[in-house]
Amino acid sequence: MDGIYSFLNLLLPFEWAEFDFMKNALLAVLMITPLFGLTGTMIVNNKMSFFSDALGHSALTGIAIGVMMGIDNYLISMLGFALLFAVAISGVMSSQTSSSDTIIGVFSATGVALGVVLLSANGGFSKYSNYLIGDILAVSPDELLLLLFVLLGAAAFWAAAFNPLMLASLNPDLAASKGISVKRYQNLFMIVVAFIVTVSIKWVGILIINALLVLPAAAARNVSGGMRSYHGLSILFSLFSGVSGLILSYYLGTSAGGTICLVAAALFFLTYAGNRIKARG
Repeated sequence: MDGIYSFLNLLLPFEWAEFDFMKNALLAVLMITPLFGLTGTMIVNNKMSFFSDALGHSALTGIAIGVMMGIDNYLISMLGFALLFAVAISGVMSSQTSSSDTIIGVFSATGVALGVVLLSANGGFSKYSNYLIGDILAVSPDELLLLLFVLLGAAAFWAAAFNPLMLASLNPDLAASKGISVKRYQNLFMIVVAFIVTVSIKWVGILIINALLVLPAAAARNVSGGMRSYHGLSILFSLFSGVSGLILSYYLGTSAGGTICLVAAALFFLTYAGNRIKARG
């Protein structure tokens, strides 16, 4: 890491970049935000924003399970529960007994309520409340390596599955006629979203992770003219929100995650207003 820090010192001769924790946070942002920007496009296309929000809420129950089982690394229990949670939601949705938003709402409410009850049973909920807002300034070099592997894995998945996923989301009947298993790809995508949300939750926070997944993609959709520009702008907006929000939070003394979210929200409203003005003109 010393070599990376030295390079960043040369590249970024600013006050905020003098601290190692800010350098770590910047590196984390540069790896997390492209993931969010790319994944968010498919979440918005498939109208799955409520699903990713439910996954974030399920993290509390994952932590509680880890505490009860004596697991020191809560990422393991959170990831295991999130994957089961995603598969369970998918299974119930496929039965078509209720609308998808109702099913996801039931699972989301159950997940967060169960987590709160289990963690507060012994009066220890306050110890885990930091997961609600996250703290990207606390990311460690070892965790940066984990994020790098997640980024590379997600990029490989996207390269291999992008076309089937896109076709399945836009026209499921056409995808099925071409031999694409729509259900399989939808389940794979849900698992990938569960993995990304769970890995990022510690630094982004349960309360705002869904906003950071949806806002850059929604802003890009306001102004993009095609699929290529849509995905490119989503990644660009996500990166811009992450870096500028992190720097602003340093000078304002505010929560990094919340500030990043507000920058992303500002981009959405600016692109929305620009799109409305263009439509009227």
